[in-house]
Amino acid sequence: MNSEYVPQFSEDEMKQVNHHISKYPKPMAAVMPLLWMIQEKYGWISLDAMKYVGEILKLPHDHVLGVATFYTMYFKKPVGRNHLQVCTNVSCMLRGGYEIFNHISDKLGIANKEVTPDGVFSIEEVECLGSCATAPMLQLNNEEFYENLTVEKVDQLLESLKNTK
Repeated sequence: MNSEYVPQFSEDEMKQVNHHISKYPKPMAAVMPLLWMIQEKYGWISLDAMKYVGEILKLPHDHVLGVATFYTMYFKKPVGRNHLQVCTNVSCMLRGGYEIFNHISDKLGIANKEVTPDGVFSIEEVECLGSCATAPMLQLNNEEFYENLTVEKVDQLLESLKNTK
């Protein structure tokens, strides 16, 4: 993950950008896929990247900032290679979400929105991830859901992630 970068899409990426823009009646609607492209490329979305997306779409910076900060799927600072988002909303809270979050935080020695010194893990407390019937749960890297969690299952997951690249 880059801690600093100058946002720039390549020629091929600009073709993707234009494809996204063409899917909508107004360019403003393409802000989310462009932010996602930035995050996929750099690992997080800097303020400069938000400005860059605004320039491409001819949108005010505040609009892009508002979208990026509203959604937890967009990382506004560098995260670990394994970013753990632990749900603590009502269903997860009632079924142990805070215990899971606190266990991971204690085990890794990091607090909410922090990264381990080796860059392998980061943790974030988030609102509902839509898995109320299988609470408590966490999401890994905006891609994988782990449900019906216990401390033992979390320990197994953390161990399996330590050596992944």
